[in-house]
Amino acid sequence: MLSSTEKILMVSETSSTPDGVSPSGLHDALQVSGSLWVHRGNASLGGHARIALLEQIAAHGSITAAAKAAGMSYKAAWDAVDAMNQLAGEPLVARSTGGRGGGGTRLTARGAKLVAAFRAVEVAQRQFLARVANDLEHFDEQWPIIARLGLQTSARNQLHGTVTGIRRCGVNDEVTLTLPGGEAITASLTHHSTQALGLATGSDAFALIKAPWIDIARGADLAGLATANRLSGTVDAIANDAGQAEVILALPGGTRLAAVMPHDTLTARGLTVGIGATAAFAAASVILGVMA
Repeated sequence: MLSSTEKILMVSETSSTPDGVSPSGLHDALQVSGSLWVHRGNASLGGHARIALLEQIAAHGSITAAAKAAGMSYKAAWDAVDAMNQLAGEPLVARSTGGRGGGGTRLTARGAKLVAAFRAVEVAQRQFLARVANDLEHFDEQWPIIARLGLQTSARNQLHGTVTGIRRCGVNDEVTLTLPGGEAITASLTHHSTQALGLATGSDAFALIKAPWIDIARGADLAGLATANRLSGTVDAIANDAGQAEVILALPGGTRLAAVMPHDTLTARGLTVGIGATAAFAAASVILGVMA
């Protein structure tokens, strides 16, 4: 058996989804699969196929018969055995000649122990993967959220919602996206883009809005902001730096919007933490996307 201080066994688990099915619309159950490999340092002795070859050598006492049973050529079998013998540091397979039986091939004590260890870890691996599979009962619901967490863009505002309306306006469409808190925003995009994204009522999508594209104001200051989107909430935080201010507006449904404006504008509009205000932005400032 290889020393416990050496890197002997490594288990690799992978989760997979059916081919051609997007994470946002899984139809079949997710599956978990794994592969087991034997390592010594950075060198790989092999995995299931080579262990199976060792088992066949133990069973048949002949490299020719073992290779045939394992579905390998004689040369490939001996090349594999030679590689394992060298990487293991001592022979796993021994070949004898002469004698009453005409010689043969057998596993050494170390080879037999390695096979037994591999099979023991393989059983533990199957048990582990079975537990993971049981935990995937509700993974279909969580996968879209996990996928969205990996989204990285330069837009300060990344909002997820459901398409609740599409209105054709010449070559453009006005798409209504309803956020989890119930607030609705309108995006203006070409009809071609709507089709390319596969947008339809009830489908999931996300909106990207850069912070400088959003105005936050209150009272009379809103009169000059003729925009398609107006969302009211409470100023939650303000950060000032080099004459610019970032204002965070908390909406009743839990969504937070970030806007950037000159510090003078912030002061003129009387925006302070805790005060009610409204975020305004154009439909053309909303970029829609879907998880592929």
